[in-house]
Amino acid sequence: MIIVCPSCHRQHKVDETRLSEKVKAAKCVFCGHRFPIPRPSGGEPEGAKAPQPQQAAQEPQWPKRRIAVSLSKGGVGKTTTAVNLAAGLAMAGFKVLLVDTDTQGQASYMLGVKPKAGLTELMTGEVIPEECLVQARERLWLLAGGRSLAGVKRLIARKDFRGEMTLSEALTPMDDRFDYVIVDTSPGWDVLTINVLFYVKEVLIPVSLEVMAIQGLLEFSRSLASVQNYHKDLVLKYVVPTFLDKRVKQSEEILEQLSAHYNSRLCAPIRYNVRLSEAPGYGKTIYEYAPGSPGARDYRDLVRRVAGDETLLS
Repeated sequence: MIIVCPSCHRQHKVDETRLSEKVKAAKCVFCGHRFPIPRPSGGEPEGAKAPQPQQAAQEPQWPKRRIAVSLSKGGVGKTTTAVNLAAGLAMAGFKVLLVDTDTQGQASYMLGVKPKAGLTELMTGEVIPEECLVQARERLWLLAGGRSLAGVKRLIARKDFRGEMTLSEALTPMDDRFDYVIVDTSPGWDVLTINVLFYVKEVLIPVSLEVMAIQGLLEFSRSLASVQNYHKDLVLKYVVPTFLDKRVKQSEEILEQLSAHYNSRLCAPIRYNVRLSEAPGYGKTIYEYAPGSPGARDYRDLVRRVAGDETLLS
């Protein structure tokens, strides 16, 4: 029979006579994606047991979650959110990959690591994953960004076909190693941001509580909708208000507007906290630098929301 990889859409010819009933999943030799093997719908041999519905529901998915932390406007706390969300999920017991697609490469600085290779080398095929993945914390791995990503953007732009899938082709073979893949994006709207949105299935948008950030959110939402026309599984899942300062009347007003428009997708706000800006200077997450601070408490709440388990990190 012929089976088709749902990721790269390549066809594979499989000899059914040599395919054991115990084999439930296949791995694409082209892109490395793993997926359940479709079974013929014909009649079962006499005495054979029909598969139970609950067994089908337990088929593993690779990866469990792919989340982009993205907004075209800068200065809204994207990297702070991506790093502390990824670190918090790792502390909660999940295996997490943090991917930095920003040319500034600030995720490495915030975690206090200095990788010799990163996303650029992986996407250009210069190294294998084991040579560019850095274990930054227990259960937390980093795929670093940096200035060299500017060359990757030019490489993608020159492609005549499937340029938007370049990042997916590089990351998909590693999917089965992690429970979460958190992708930090750069400000603006470019070919690498589009690649990120074709790779992930969920988008988390940090929005600072100021008028210009709201304008940036509206523009980004329109651009996101254009990608969703081609990537049907992509959803705007979370809107995270940042830099909440209750002393500023405008912050409360903007928060009310966000609540009215985004309702169930709106997360609890991240309060303005000087400890969040100090922690990167020490190469520490907020949980390491100031675990009792309002910033640490707010990001723990975000981790609980994303993980969907209110008992985590309590």
